[in-house]
Amino acid sequence: MRHRVGWCLAGDTEITLESESGNLRRRTIAELYKLWHTGVEDRLPHSAGGVTWHSRAGKWMAQVRRGESNHYLGLYENREAAESAVAEFRELHPSTRLRRLESVRRNHVRCYDEETMLAQRARIVDVIQSGTKSLIRITTAAGKTLRCTVDHAVFTPEGWRKAGELAVGDAVMAAGTGPRPSEALVPPSLRRGIGVWTAMRRQELIKEVDTCHLCGHDFPREQLALDHVVPVARDLAQALDAKNLAPACEPCHAVKSAGEQALAQRGGKIAKAVPDRIVGIEDAGEEMTYDLSVEGPWHNFLANGFVVHNSYNEESGRYRELQPVFYTPDESRKLVQQGRPGKYVFVEGTAEQQELVSRSMEESYVEAYRTYQEMLAAGVAREVARAVLPVGLYSSMYATCNARSLMHFLGLRTQHELAKVPSFPQREIEMVGEKMEAEWARLMPLTYAAFNTNGRVAP
Repeated sequence: MRHRVGWCLAGDTEITLESESGNLRRRTIAELYKLWHTGVEDRLPHSAGGVTWHSRAGKWMAQVRRGESNHYLGLYENREAAESAVAEFRELHPSTRLRRLESVRRNHVRCYDEETMLAQRARIVDVIQSGTKSLIRITTAAGKTLRCTVDHAVFTPEGWRKAGELAVGDAVMAAGTGPRPSEALVPPSLRRGIGVWTAMRRQELIKEVDTCHLCGHDFPREQLALDHVVPVARDLAQALDAKNLAPACEPCHAVKSAGEQALAQRGGKIAKAVPDRIVGIEDAGEEMTYDLSVEGPWHNFLANGFVVHNSYNEESGRYRELQPVFYTPDESRKLVQQGRPGKYVFVEGTAEQQELVSRSMEESYVEAYRTYQEMLAAGVAREVARAVLPVGLYSSMYATCNARSLMHFLGLRTQHELAKVPSFPQREIEMVGEKMEAEWARLMPLTYAAFNTNGRVAP
């Protein structure tokens, strides 16, 4: 497995975290790393308190008893929001009792939709210590500063650029506010009318027991709401289209509705990324650096107010424990090579060969991973223990490319009847190429058609 590349932040970089209710708080990435791997020592009141189901209201109630007083924290649509309220109260009002929590692993960061620039939330996937590296310091006109490696990707009005490519006078995207986009377009009276029209279609569109289109679980009709798949605020034309309605359970519907409000709305403004001009760039020495990986679809987060890319290239066995996910070819994979070098072809294997491949690979994978786990348990460093793992272990990565680079890759790593130049890729990399090609064809249909017309040769 390949070593990680750059894309690292200084330990004192503050990451903006966002609760489900839209409350913001900040922790340094070094502190997040420590909490992620050792847990949270959270000071709790001696007395009882927590989250209970309020049957009359049909919601989750959060309350805490501190000293001689009961503190009612409110009713919430789902348990996660209520637990978040209790955890925030206890963090603000500590006592002397300690316990270790895993709540940090449920943290979300403030991120941004790269098309609308509106604020969103994304769950943290991993926090990684990346070693001592050289840093630069970027300062903006608004007084924001960021210390990062030159390879770290920073969002700009023109798209993603490496920090080392930026110059004084360039603009970066930073946390800010803008006019609320949708409230004026959907008057309250129209919103009420849409709500009435939607409610009238519950019996028609929701079965007695139906499936939530967001989480995939089954619920009785009384626990389901009709959800606008494309939100009203995004496309008013589909607000009264029954084809745009789908059942959603109450917890999922509450989370989705909260997300559609883009959160953090204050005084007619909404949180969004805005340009901020660079006024200074200088070397910032060497020190320990850290990486943060977050869920998609945007893979960005706020670091000292800068919008930076998900600090992640390829999953690295040096910095994290690898998971036992292995590749075993299915029956569509041709197993037997026939012919001399340069003239060979692959043909179907027999049932016995298929069984041998599957059994042998699985036995080898199980034994290799058992040995890997045994070494980790004995205190052997991850970068040493990973040497026993086979090439059949799945890895994950994020990569960027332009259309020409992708055309060149597809020309080399896929077989196609329209190709002017024949290619003979290994089947496994061809499967990756086929997935990439399908997504590219959807995003750039005209360029994709020209590529095929030109015999699948990059310009």
